[in-house]
Amino acid sequence: MGQGVYHGWRVVFCAFAVAFFGWGLGFYGPGIYLVALRERHGWSTASISAAITVYYVAGAFLIAGVGAVFDRFGQRPTIIAASLAMATGVVLLSLASHLWQVYAAFLVMAAGWAAMGTAAVNAMIAPWFERRRGLAVSLALNGASCGGVVMAPVLVALVAAFGFRTAIWVAAAGMLVLLVPLLALVLRQRRPEELEDRHGPATPRNAVPAAPWRAGTAIRSRSFLTISLPFALGLVAQVGLLTHQLSFLSPSLGVTAAGWAISITTAAAVAGRVGTGFFVDRLDPRRASAVNFVVQIAGTALLLEGSVPALYAGCVLFGLGVGNLITFPALIVQREFPAAHFARVVGLVVAVNQFTFAFGPGLLGLLREWRGSYDAALVACMAMQAAGAAIVLLRPRPR
Repeated sequence: MGQGVYHGWRVVFCAFAVAFFGWGLGFYGPGIYLVALRERHGWSTASISAAITVYYVAGAFLIAGVGAVFDRFGQRPTIIAASLAMATGVVLLSLASHLWQVYAAFLVMAAGWAAMGTAAVNAMIAPWFERRRGLAVSLALNGASCGGVVMAPVLVALVAAFGFRTAIWVAAAGMLVLLVPLLALVLRQRRPEELEDRHGPATPRNAVPAAPWRAGTAIRSRSFLTISLPFALGLVAQVGLLTHQLSFLSPSLGVTAAGWAISITTAAAVAGRVGTGFFVDRLDPRRASAVNFVVQIAGTALLLEGSVPALYAGCVLFGLGVGNLITFPALIVQREFPAAHFARVVGLVVAVNQFTFAFGPGLLGLLREWRGSYDAALVACMAMQAAGAAIVLLRPRPR
């Protein structure tokens, strides 16, 4: 065995960077773009929000095919092209003078988001890790959380200091200058002699024979349904709650303290993902997923209780499960589907999840308007989390 750092860990760092910029500009960014475009052009929040919903729905359809694109063209050229699409899309947003141009810019961004999100990160990691894939994916996906912690305030500061157009050009150029060379230098296929550890090749613990790929067969399988459905429900609750978190907390805590509570939630998400990553490879991922749902139910219940200490504690508990909710599906796929189909199955799962969670903010907003408070919305979140915990335990029948 040659000396030096296993190249797979360099790939993990590369995947971290992809998640950092992909989520920083493609997930946390739209909320900032919404405010900037509304102030710049006077367009309504509803009209810009509709464009963001179209962005997520379009991204969901594109994500469904990202595994096949990786297989045909390779990861490195595909993700470089995705970063160019993301940069082009955000620049077009800064140049938009008519509302239809905002929709067009978001559609360009959707092509970038599809190959820079969860499915792409899992596909990058999969060829390099088997025994420690849970840890590797957890570390890589912390780039998503860090994208929110770092990119969001940096974008806000740049917009305040230099204006929206300049801020976006700086952010897009910074991503390309840092990310494209990293992808070109690090991302490549694993060589046969490169082993995950000294004990031999990383053979799967549960080697599932690879039948010819048929998307319809995979989608109809009990495994796929009991992976995609529970996490789709959980992400509707999670994305909806995170979107409305500032609005929900501000009346009780004040805007400044609510901002700190959101930061605490994000920090808890990082801590939860890293902490779980160190032992998740030794756990049953379905049972671990159910426990994660229960932790989030407890956090949501504390938010519903409403006292100041309960709100902070609820943010911590809910946050502990935030990162793991996007990590666990791929770990279950790894156990239950052939390795040759991993990227395609994960792409389909992520597509279902994203299409579903695109409607989460709107659903919680409707419940808030209907009842005049967030109580009904929080109860709905707990119901979806509880359903997710139950469904994820419905294992496929033994072969």
